[in-house]
Amino acid sequence: MNYTGNSSESTQKSQPTVSENSSNVSGMNISSQHLSQGQHQVHIPQTSGYQRGTSDAIQRSLLPQRSTVSSGKYSLGDFHIMRTLGTGSFGRVHLVRSVHNGRYYAVKVLKKAQVIKMKQVEHTNDERRMLKLVEHPFLIRMWGTFQDSKNLFMVMDYIEGGELFSLLRKSQRFPNPVAKFYAAEVCLALEYLHSHDIIYRDLKPENILLDRNGHIKITDFGFAKEVSTVTWTLCGTPDYIAPEVITSKPYNKSVDWWSLGVLIFEMLAGYTPFYDSTPMKTYEKILSGKIHYPNFFTPDVIDLLSNLITADLTRRLGNLINGPADIRNHPWFQEVIWEKILAKDIETPYEPPITAGVGDSSLFDHYPEEQLDYGSAGEDPYAHFFTEF
Repeated sequence: MNYTGNSSESTQKSQPTVSENSSNVSGMNISSQHLSQGQHQVHIPQTSGYQRGTSDAIQRSLLPQRSTVSSGKYSLGDFHIMRTLGTGSFGRVHLVRSVHNGRYYAVKVLKKAQVIKMKQVEHTNDERRMLKLVEHPFLIRMWGTFQDSKNLFMVMDYIEGGELFSLLRKSQRFPNPVAKFYAAEVCLALEYLHSHDIIYRDLKPENILLDRNGHIKITDFGFAKEVSTVTWTLCGTPDYIAPEVITSKPYNKSVDWWSLGVLIFEMLAGYTPFYDSTPMKTYEKILSGKIHYPNFFTPDVIDLLSNLITADLTRRLGNLINGPADIRNHPWFQEVIWEKILAKDIETPYEPPITAGVGDSSLFDHYPEEQLDYGSAGEDPYAHFFTEF
């Protein structure tokens, strides 16, 4: 379940797949251009631009040195539940307000019985652990967790600006500088995760939120995993899954760079390169490796994508000796000043039309509210599966 709701657009959201056994954008000296947004517009700023920078050194993972304990800090009585922001296979996400400090949060609630039924215990515990450990400007922050006899609760920042998915569907496709801005922020988030041996494994527009200023926050760590070498689990969302995952080969962090290529293609074209009506047909297209680039794609972005969306791991950028530096130093990103991106010292191409600080949820779809069984104190047959919540 991602952070927001299902799309009201004609294009349906991608559904995740899990195997049965899985336990100058900121300014490129361009004249004023706008991206149609219904009543809103995406403005491409004209301030001075991006250039290469950022140290290429990968830091030693700091994650094992930090506490992974997140339980005991909150309880259901700490929050007033306001409305549902999104629903999914295992539960829902609520907008809540703290009864102590008045701040707004998003609380993700997972039904234990459903997590067990769908064989998602390992993924759920991994998600809790990853969210407790990571700390980066472009990643969602989790404040703590708690549980009752039927449900698991994860308390996270409330990100008011909605999904990148919704913005892309309203806009149909992004101009080159807008796609480049979001791709640069995603690139830095993935580089951070990889430097700490975390594979994200579910990159897609639905899992990228926009904050009140228009910067990204990657959410939904349900498939994230700390892996120092390789792993085998089939998981992800069909349109974005790398071929080595489909064929059950051992894979590493490079699957995220494949997904970045698919994301860039989708932002620029308005559709994914291997889209088809069923997952099996999508998988067949991915394994065939044939991509048809729209004629408005520039040569430098085609070169970048052909070296990200490639089954040949000896060619895939991000997987070579220079790691993510090969992506950051690619000609398509040549204007990017990476230090400014990381510091959010760049005007965003789109600022969500929300009122900050008042729990504005106007950019999220509405869902029927259900009778909640939260706070159940009866027998808990699943407690031993979720001891760290």
